[in-house]
Amino acid sequence: MNMTMTVDGDGATLEAPVGVHCILELYQCPPALLNDSEFVEAAVEEASRQANSTLLSLRAHRFEPQGITAIALLAESHLSVHTWPERGYAAVDIFTCGQRTTPEAACHFLAGRFAAGRFSFSVLRRGGRFTTEEPHFIQHEVV
Repeated sequence: MNMTMTVDGDGATLEAPVGVHCILELYQCPPALLNDSEFVEAAVEEASRQANSTLLSLRAHRFEPQGITAIALLAESHLSVHTWPERGYAAVDIFTCGQRTTPEAACHFLAGRFAAGRFSFSVLRRGGRFTTEEPHFIQHEVV
């Protein structure tokens, strides 16, 4: 990721993003995988490597009767997985800062590891242009 300042077509100074935030929706996953705490933790640990990030800490919690939340604290930010085995669904959130990380690679890895029948993947460049402007609300539509 290029962290330099550039100028847009209007002559305004733009800041490069400070990081990349990936939102991954995994559908039609085998429920047994989504409810296996050891499997989920191992997947998060390997996804941290796939993102070329530094894993500082990993914590998981298994809910009753089902479901797991696993959160990895990364030197570059975080990676989390939340599962709903009864729906065959997992929500993944990966945010990394710096120029050497590859959170998109971690998302592709997790889609395969969880054997998702379908997945949705969004990438947000965080920080950047609006960090130098006057404060105001920017509304993002979710469809």
